[in-house]
Amino acid sequence: MQRIYFDNAATTSLDPRVLEAMMPYLTEKFGNPSSIYSYGRETKLAIETARKSVAKILNAHPAEIFFTSGGTESSNTAIAAAVHDLGCKHIITSPLEHHATMHAVEHLFKKGEASVSHVRLLPNGHIDLEDLEQLLSTSEEKCLVTLMHANNEIGNLLDIHAVGNLCKLYGAIFHSDTVQTVGHFPFDLRNTPVHFITGASHKFHGPKGVGLLYINENVKIHPFIHGGAQERNMRAGTENLYGIVGFAKALELATADFENDSAYIKSIKVYMMEQLKKSLKGISFNGDPLGRSLYTVLSVSFPKTEKSEMILFNLDINNICASGGSACTSGVEQGSHVIRAINNNPNQVTVRFSFSKHNTKEEVDLVVEKLKELI
Repeated sequence: MQRIYFDNAATTSLDPRVLEAMMPYLTEKFGNPSSIYSYGRETKLAIETARKSVAKILNAHPAEIFFTSGGTESSNTAIAAAVHDLGCKHIITSPLEHHATMHAVEHLFKKGEASVSHVRLLPNGHIDLEDLEQLLSTSEEKCLVTLMHANNEIGNLLDIHAVGNLCKLYGAIFHSDTVQTVGHFPFDLRNTPVHFITGASHKFHGPKGVGLLYINENVKIHPFIHGGAQERNMRAGTENLYGIVGFAKALELATADFENDSAYIKSIKVYMMEQLKKSLKGISFNGDPLGRSLYTVLSVSFPKTEKSEMILFNLDINNICASGGSACTSGVEQGSHVIRAINNNPNQVTVRFSFSKHNTKEEVDLVVEKLKELI
């Protein structure tokens, strides 16, 4: 049986056109971008061209775009800078954040550098904006609000403008982990009230190990990594040249195909919801899957039985790739902090299916058939 890959929120396959754009920089164009001779100048130019392309697509200024090793580094940089450089002594976050945010916040809290509040959640997993305003309006200290744009496990989408406007009103710094949405939704950063956003190209058919940090031009921070003048003195270390070229190409392709791809992927998700409801009793969907939600992610809870407890393992044996909540916790028995926060039902087993433009309804049919057998 061929492999069915339904874990695109964890990572995606590399688009052959992205590989093609990267190849010259993996072969003959190998100069160090910091060197002054022509070899170095041509690779430096490639990086700046990529930066301009990314900035144009996100409607940001090229000087606001920094390339990093991925979403984790980007979020760590933004959160540490908000506390150390921007005077934020109170962090407002949610129990649903990715570990890159959660652990960065916990680290600062444990060192006594910031206090932490968690915003209340509504039953469908969305952020309670009234509670957020309450926390902001009563805070004695300057706040950093760090809330993800789309949840990587249940797919819920934040109203980034509403949160940004509240932050503006109360003089707070706003960081949004947008790893699941850059490359999947159009951005207009000039008209979005946010100080920091993040991206990772492997979520939209680009290479792994390259990310983006947008730093609004009104914000001045110190580097997170020291030792060189790369990225306009903001990130020391020889640039991931072919990764950066790949990031820009992947974002360009994702943007060009957005209308068609998003409609197609959404149809796969909705089709899977319908087929599961028809075929299996007692299942439920987490979050707000048909409302404000990522078109790529479907989080399904199955009734817990001896059979369903082994479901991920059995799907894997049958060449079906899905994840329990989040890829970052796969294989570890602690389960998902996101599912615990919104649906703490010990009698359910949760599986996240996430889709890309390469998936088909035929694959959905095969997976649903297999689930019927397994459960």
